[in-house]
Amino acid sequence: MASKSGTRVVKVTNAEGLHLRPANALASLAKDFGSTIQVSYRGETVDGKSIMSLATLGAEQGVQLTILATGDDADDALDAIEALFEAGFGENPDEAHDTNHTQVGNDS
Repeated sequence: MASKSGTRVVKVTNAEGLHLRPANALASLAKDFGSTIQVSYRGETVDGKSIMSLATLGAEQGVQLTILATGDDADDALDAIEALFEAGFGENPDEAHDTNHTQVGNDS
């Protein structure tokens, strides 16, 4: 039986682009699938399961990346990766303002 393959074009929506944290999230997600995952940007194609390779793409906010998945679970992998990009890797700007918030004292 031949392996399935497919591609998706995704947009980097998070403010800092594909830096180490989202690259780690993408690589970790990609490793959950048996399919080979490749990410292409500006003529360069890298292993979607490699944090450092992803981070070296220099993909900034607003750019489009092409994701290629090849394997029996390629469609599921592409769906999951597309959802991760659409969610902005969980980097919600509203939540970023609360990072310095600390609770002081006791409410009793």
